[in-house]
Amino acid sequence: MRTIPQLVDSIHQEAQREPFPIDTPIYEKAGKDPLQPILFAGSLTAPPCVFGRDLGKDEVAAGQPLIGAGGRLVRSGIYQARHGEPPPKSDRNLESVLSDVLLTNTVPYKPPGNKAYTTAVKERFRPFVAELLAVHWQGNHVITLGNEAFQWFLPYTNPSAFEEFWNREDRYEAEIECDLTLPGKNESIHKALVLLPLPHPSPLNARWYKRFPELLAKRLERLATPPE
Repeated sequence: MRTIPQLVDSIHQEAQREPFPIDTPIYEKAGKDPLQPILFAGSLTAPPCVFGRDLGKDEVAAGQPLIGAGGRLVRSGIYQARHGEPPPKSDRNLESVLSDVLLTNTVPYKPPGNKAYTTAVKERFRPFVAELLAVHWQGNHVITLGNEAFQWFLPYTNPSAFEEFWNREDRYEAEIECDLTLPGKNESIHKALVLLPLPHPSPLNARWYKRFPELLAKRLERLATPPE
């Protein structure tokens, strides 16, 4: 199986193979290669993964997923769960939490206009993200942020059970299992994951934004004290 540098290089090669929408001016402003993927930040040995939709301009500039306004809300919650107090305001990027979590997205690039990537683009890069989660990451609990991130896992579940779960009123407090499958030359790799969905932590998400810190805290508390 590929090493992480080889995986990143393979994504870069795939991105060069055929054009797809990328917010090139944002990369140029940051002095970054638009085709160089920003695959993950954090620890591959951390028990939880926080799984977002795709990159924003702050993520491109920093070279890390989840470091913009929504990402800082996530990082702040992780910091508070570990230390029992809010993070210092001076620590804007909260990189100290990266030893406690893996941060990644459905696609390791920034779409133009901050619009979600099409299904075709997500499927194109799916094998690489699946390999990151199934082979390189040692945890098995995934906190998904928003509809797009949660729906990425649909192919690894029973579709009717998945839809039924998503329609539950308590979906942001409940959890669902899935079988992450990575096809191989000789045999497929299977990894059991537990999905803990949350709403997207965007200020534009008026219904859920104020409740996000509370919902995240409950998720992190559940991970700290798993049910018997």
